[in-house]
This record gives sequence, C-alpha cells and structure tokens, in this order.
Amino acid sequence: MFDLAQERSDEDLVHLEIGEPDFDTPQHIVAAAHEATSGGATHYTSNAGLHELRDTIAAWASEKRDLSLDPANEITVTTGAMEALHLAAIVLADAGEEVVIPTPAWPNYVAQASLADATPVTVPLSADDGFRLDADRVVKAIGDETAFVVLTSPSNPTGQVHEPREIRVIIEAAADHDAFVVADEVYSGLEYDGESTSMAAISDHPERVLTVDSVSKKYAMTGWRVGWLAGAESIIDQVTKLHESTTACAPTPCQHAAVAALSGPQDPAAEMLSAFAERRDYLLGRIDEIPNLACPEPNGAFYAFLDVREIDEPSMTIAERLLEEYGVVTAPGSGFGSAGEGHLRVSFANSLDQLEAGFDAIERFVQSEVGR
Repeated sequence: MFDLAQERSDEDLVHLEIGEPDFDTPQHIVAAAHEATSGGATHYTSNAGLHELRDTIAAWASEKRDLSLDPANEITVTTGAMEALHLAAIVLADAGEEVVIPTPAWPNYVAQASLADATPVTVPLSADDGFRLDADRVVKAIGDETAFVVLTSPSNPTGQVHEPREIRVIIEAAADHDAFVVADEVYSGLEYDGESTSMAAISDHPERVLTVDSVSKKYAMTGWRVGWLAGAESIIDQVTKLHESTTACAPTPCQHAAVAALSGPQDPAAEMLSAFAERRDYLLGRIDEIPNLACPEPNGAFYAFLDVREIDEPSMTIAERLLEEYGVVTAPGSGFGSAGEGHLRVSFANSLDQLEAGFDAIERFVQSEVGR
C-alpha cells in the first residue's frame, strides 16, 4: 500500500498505513549523536554493542520492565529490532523445525522463519473476541518440532496487551517441549493502562524467553536503527558471533543516541504517549459513531484493527478502493495472516487533523458500501 501510494505522490493523501511516529526525535538524543560523532565515535564497536549502551539497557529494563539482565553476557545490540528477530530465528531454528506465530501478526515473522529454513505455523486468533491471545489455541500448535513461539505485546496490528496468565501458559508449554518464546516488546512503553511487565519477568522459565526491544517506537527513532536481543547467555553468545557476519554492529553514533534516549529526560516520550492516547480516544469515538464499523480497543501501540466484514469485499480490495477513490492509505488485514481478513489496520501515529480527514473518508466509504 505504501508503494501504491508513492505512485500517487502528486496527490494529497491521508497516510494511515505507516507504523511510525510522526514526531521528530527529541533534541537531547540528536545532540548526543552529534556530540559523539564530533568526538570521533565513528568506528566499529564490539559485536555485542557499546558497554555503556548495554549497561543502560540493563538499567532501563530493570526499572521499566522488571527484567534482570547481565549487560556483559545477556544483551546484544542490533541494527534495529528487525535484525534481533532475524538473528534469533537463525540461532534458534534448525532447518525444518517449526515457528509458531499467533495471527494476525506482523508479516516479517513468517519471512524470518522462512529465512532460517524453518516452517512457520500460524495460529489464527478469533476476531469475535478481539483477537485476545488464546493460550489453549497456541499450546495445541506447540510440539516436538517447535523451535520457538513468537509473542508480541503490545500487538501489531491489533494493539492488544496480552494477559499475563496466557503468556505464562505458553512459555510453560514451550519449555516442556525444549522450545523458546521470542517476546517482541518493541511497543513497550506505549501502553494506555499503565506499563506492562516484560514477558520474561512474569515467567517461571525466563531462560526460555528471548526479549526483543528497541528505541524506534517509544522515542521516535525508527530511522536510527538501534534495537537489542536479551536472554540466556548461551543463546546471546551465539547471536553475538553471528552478528559479526550480518552487520558487525549497530551504527556507533546511533548507539550513543540510544544511551541518551534510555537514560536521559523521559518527558518527550511521555508527551508522545499522551498524544497517542488522545488520538486513540478520538479514533475510538469516531469508530463508535460509524454504523457497521468496529475494532478491538487497542490497549497499546498505535494501531486500530478495523472490522470491515460488513463490506462484502476482500480487505485488499477495500484498501485499494480507499486509496484510489478516497485518498486514504490503510493496510489490508490479510497482510497480517488469514485471521486478519475482513479488517484494515490503521495507524494513529499521525496528527488529529489527518485522523479526522481519514475517518471522514472512511465513514463516507462505509456508508456507501454497506447494504448495497
């Protein structure tokens, strides 16, 4: 959809498809990168990342996520969370093993499993209960061939924050089958009912959980490309060795920026979260006013997964028509797995003016289509 929109770059489109904050990176973070670069921090770091950054990540994880980590042995800094996920898949999965993915889910998980020569096993969650994480469904898919399970909380695309009980049951089942859970927590810090605790911290088997996180979403640093993978020393050691053959290390000035993000003033991040909360409330109010349109209430992240099943067309067709006929760019639910069919993902990481314009158009579209 992004590419289709680029082909119409001469038009004034409303972009609700991109999962990227519309804020600039806070100035103290930019200043830290400038100072580091001016001071000569333009060389390689160790494969695992700057010691200062790993110390900072460990302190941040302890304070914000209730997660205890050894910065010397249990953290590897990566080129964004995407590389962390990719390295985790390669290290954990042997060819032919299975990766269990509850859906709807970010489509890169399937691609990363395939790149590791593993077999993705998708587990559709139910739209009728808001795509709540159903541990019983997921556990049924875990077996002796399972290498790992991917859990994402807050969720992309639904914004759901998973219940601790469901998470614990899934981690327990994975441990019983000598498998792991890869906990994608890149939207941590973007919760609307209080901060959640890291999945590893609430489990009886933290050694079976690899935590993925980054500065991208919570600090408006998507282009800086700094993330990390944290977990058992035996796994992180192998990931760090493999890192030498992928990108060697995350960009050095960006690592210094990440130190400033995690350890510096948190007011800008709090202000962004407050803005996202205001936008979420506006979006939910608009959806409630539009007949035949609904969505599970997002408890985190900055996405709403609109239920458009009343419109008798595939979600890709609906997304294309919204773009072509109404100038609104959304993401079709089918892109997040078969469970997402009949839905559209919209991002509220955009201004209230853009959300108003987008939902004015979506309302006109739904009213014209339902009951035809």
